[in-house]
Amino acid sequence: MNALVREISKPTLLLAGFAVAGTLLLAGVHNLTAKQIAESERLGLLKRINTLVEASRYDNNPLEDKISLPPAELNSSEPVLVYRLRKQNQPVAAIFTTTTPDGYSGNIRLVVGINADQTLAGVRVLTHKETPGLGDWIDAEKSDWILSFSGKSLQNPKDTGWAVKKEGGEFDQFTGATITPRAVVVAVKQVLIWSGQHTDILYAPSTGAQP
Repeated sequence: MNALVREISKPTLLLAGFAVAGTLLLAGVHNLTAKQIAESERLGLLKRINTLVEASRYDNNPLEDKISLPPAELNSSEPVLVYRLRKQNQPVAAIFTTTTPDGYSGNIRLVVGINADQTLAGVRVLTHKETPGLGDWIDAEKSDWILSFSGKSLQNPKDTGWAVKKEGGEFDQFTGATITPRAVVVAVKQVLIWSGQHTDILYAPSTGAQP
C-alpha cells in the first residue's frame, strides 16, 4: 500500500517542484525587468529635466530632492511630483509633473519647468491621447507650439493673456482644435500660480527624497 501511495505521489511532487521552480524563475525575471524599467524611467526623466534646464546649472540630484503634492493642489488628475534643482544649495528651478484631465481625449501629462525667478524654463508633453494631426501638435516632435512657453511668466503675458487667441489670450490654438491647447495653457498657468504662492515650500531645504 505504501509503495502504491509513493508511486501515485511522484507525479504530484514532480508537478509541485516544477511549479515552485517556475514561480521562482518568474519572480527573478520580474525583479530584473523591474530594475531595468526603473533605471530606464530614471534616465528618461533626467533627460527631460535637462531638456528644460541645462545640467550645468545645478549640482544636486533632483531625483532625490523632490516633493509630492496632492492632485487637488494643481487641479491635476494624478499626484504632482516636483523635482528641485539647486546649485551650491541655492534654488535654481523646479520641475513639475502634472496631469490635466481637460484634453479633448482625456489626460495630458506635462512636465513644467519654473526657474527660481518664476519664469518658465520650458514645458513638454510627456503623454497624451489627442487626435493625430490636430491635438497632437502639443508634442514638440510635431510642432514648436509648446516651445512658446519658455521665458513666459505671470507678468508676461498678463492674466488675460493666459488663454488661447480665440478667447482673447496670446497663445495660438490649432485649426480645428481649441480644447487641447486651452487645457495645456490653463495647466501651465496653474503651476505658475502655485509656484509663486508657495516658494517657501518649493525651495525649503532638502531632507532627502520624499515619497
